[in-house]
Amino acid sequence: MPIDIELVENHLTIPMPESDRLIFDDSRRITGPGMIWNRRGALVDILVEDLDKSDVVTAWQTEIARVLHALGWQDSETNFRIFENGVTLLISAPTDLLYSAVFVIETSWHLTAHKLLGSASEDFDKLVADLRAVIALEENPALIKLQQAADAKAIDILSDDDFVSLGHGRGSQVWGVNELPNPDDVDWDRLHNLPVALITGTNGKSTSVRLATAIGEAAGLMSGSTSTDYVKLGDDILDYGDYSGPGGARMLLRDRRLEIAFLETARGGILRRGLPLFQARAALVTNIAADHLGQYGVNTVEALAQAKFAVARAVSQDGVLVLNADDPLVVANGLGFERSKCWFSLDADNGLVEAARAAGEACCWVDDEAICYYDGNDVVLQIATEDIPITMGGNARFNVQNAMGAIGLAKAMGIANEAILKGLTQFSASPDDNPGRCNEFDVRGARIFVDFAHNPHAIAAMSSLLEKLPARRKYLLISHAGDRSDEEIADLTKGAVGFHPDIVVIAELADYLRGRALGDVPALIEKQCLASGVAAAAIRHAASPSAGVADILGNIGAGDVALILALADRDRVFELIRAAQH
Repeated sequence: MPIDIELVENHLTIPMPESDRLIFDDSRRITGPGMIWNRRGALVDILVEDLDKSDVVTAWQTEIARVLHALGWQDSETNFRIFENGVTLLISAPTDLLYSAVFVIETSWHLTAHKLLGSASEDFDKLVADLRAVIALEENPALIKLQQAADAKAIDILSDDDFVSLGHGRGSQVWGVNELPNPDDVDWDRLHNLPVALITGTNGKSTSVRLATAIGEAAGLMSGSTSTDYVKLGDDILDYGDYSGPGGARMLLRDRRLEIAFLETARGGILRRGLPLFQARAALVTNIAADHLGQYGVNTVEALAQAKFAVARAVSQDGVLVLNADDPLVVANGLGFERSKCWFSLDADNGLVEAARAAGEACCWVDDEAICYYDGNDVVLQIATEDIPITMGGNARFNVQNAMGAIGLAKAMGIANEAILKGLTQFSASPDDNPGRCNEFDVRGARIFVDFAHNPHAIAAMSSLLEKLPARRKYLLISHAGDRSDEEIADLTKGAVGFHPDIVVIAELADYLRGRALGDVPALIEKQCLASGVAAAAIRHAASPSAGVADILGNIGAGDVALILALADRDRVFELIRAAQH
């Protein structure tokens, strides 16, 4: 039966010793492949100060072995990761006992911490007895039988607190977690996995998801997607919100109308819960750059790359990894996975692309401003970059890369060339097709670009694009949330002013102060603007992004160019710009 968390928490609490040397940071259940391995289970993150981290791991391995032996969990495996200021400890567990696994690993850490600190722990036999009581509340033998049968047939099983499903979309069936059938009573012939792609990276995820979905629709397939904006199936929005984690994937993959799926897979979902499935047809890694570091023990861009590459663990044995050969961290991590790969590059002479062609493997490159896809035998698809609207005549190189990634996914998922070309040429940079990603508007002869870019890499890419455009005057609207460090705000601002704007409007984000006082972030932005050579007289301030946009719209004229980095008031920003067009 599904576990009653409130009942369990009232029944079982595992106290952790208070110490600055060993800080219990977090515990969580993992429902699919993750950063470290491809098993379901549970983990804890521990911050370690003035102790050897290897000694901490060794002590824990002794205690977790005691606990697992006492419970009879002989099949449970253990793992660990040492990072700059701590350790992550993991155990595997059956699908029906993931909450219990959290209590098991917390108990093992309780014993380990007291041992290392030389203090008295709770009675071992009582702790084990409490764990057995929790396990008895959660056990669901019917789920295990169903999973074993599904695994034997290579059919994905998706489970959560309320439902269990087999297969994907049109090939799926869903049951309540307390109403599971005997495997012999399941109509296995009608169940199957669909072509599903996982899309991750630091930038370009949402654009790649939407472009690939448009290609699926051009092929006449009922195409679905998840993203940080919504879960969408065909023309229907199933729900709005950040659905770049497992919850959105399950919502989409259980819809019987679905025929092909493209799932945005963000760092947070990977680290919190793992991936939503074990059988993907393809995965795309767009790029790796510093963003959201310092959470879940991911403190470096190298560790972030390892987290993103969890998607490779979910690619089926006959699936394809689509990888950016121009990104050093994508290359370093991609080479380590034994899956078929489709490397893509802006450079026809890229070494990985040349090696793939020589080996008769799929790859994609740009030659004389045309994207070429090689299927292992011949170039079977070509399209001029200027014919792909989101590349803005080929000038938006980041979207040239996104187009190549989408082509690689589409070919891996069996979509015909004609449909790929149709999808590429019909998908635009409009707010309807790709909201908040390089959206261009014409206002009284001025070109206005709206983008939700929020990290240095993405902002610098937008700035580089605008630097190439002829302009009478250039405008920039910029703002940042308060949870960024002073250094991060400086780096973001430095990238934004790289196209040498004549006027910079700095907007306050009153709803995103996140511990800072009003005016703090705008002051940091202004300081960096001045350091980057922006004249003091060229800097203006606005109470909100929409107020800043109104200021720019009141002054902009024919031949001008504006970059609106809209991190808030997005709907109002679009409304103001559209109103100014009439």
